Amino acid sequence: MTMDFFFPEDNLNRVTPEETRITSLSAVPYPDGYRLHVHIEMTPFQTRPHLDIKLTDCDGREVASTSVVEPLNWKIEFTMHIRDDELKNPYTLEATLFYPDGGPSAEPQTFTFDVLPPQPAPETDSTQ
Repeated sequence: MTMDFFFPEDNLNRVTPEETRITSLSAVPYPDGYRLHVHIEMTPFQTRPHLDIKLTDCDGREVASTSVVEPLNWKIEFTMHIRDDELKNPYTLEATLFYPDGGPSAEPQTFTFDVLPPQPAPETDSTQ
């Protein structure tokens, strides 16, 4: 019995592992200054790949990382948390797509950006 996790009506041209690549990588910092909304798009694939995602600061020090094992979809979004008390811009997000057990691996994709410090909450007038 075979289970197909894709919608049969999608009519997409799914590529082989050798042709599977990351086509888009971006990150948008949340206003709190310590979380990122990460968006990754890949070529539609026949075989589900693995992804390793790493976030480094201006000194090249890793401040966050995650792995995605066999994503069901070629478009994924998630939140990463910056593990540091002090922001050190610019940050670089690096994503590597690969297949385990010696399968093909694509060149890492990178996205560099700045994170703004959290803005203080507006003061409320307590006299009203």
